[in-house]
Amino acid sequence: MVKSLKKEECQLILNQNYIGHLAYIYQNKPFVVPITYFYSDHRIICYSGYGHKINAMRQHNNVAIEISEITSITNWKSVVAHGQYIELERSSAKALLHEFSLGVKDVIMRKELRDLDFINEFSAKVDSDEIPTIFVINIEELTGKLRHD
Repeated sequence: MVKSLKKEECQLILNQNYIGHLAYIYQNKPFVVPITYFYSDHRIICYSGYGHKINAMRQHNNVAIEISEITSITNWKSVVAHGQYIELERSSAKALLHEFSLGVKDVIMRKELRDLDFINEFSAKVDSDEIPTIFVINIEELTGKLRHD
């Protein structure tokens, strides 16, 4: 049986995970890539080195991210968040990168019961000259499905 998830159920799935599939348009073609994210305050926080996807999202800021929890063909949950790509500047970016690193570390500790030291890795990126591009996806629409037999 497949059913739609309520908004709160979708938000819970976003909170409990940190890897999703980012969808964007580049030269009139859809692209989907895996990305690490952190969900906070009804928005998705991400970072990336400059390249194809950043260039594409600067041109077309309508994006989506999909998160799945798949146990089997008959037992899964999936959430899609549609929204706007918004790139952050240095001081705002630095604060969000710190929030991202702490948040992802917390999700991994809760979900996988292991501790990782993300903070040093991200702090080094923030302090270097080659700061990654920090962006948020402001969620405009959130939908989800569940199948459970």
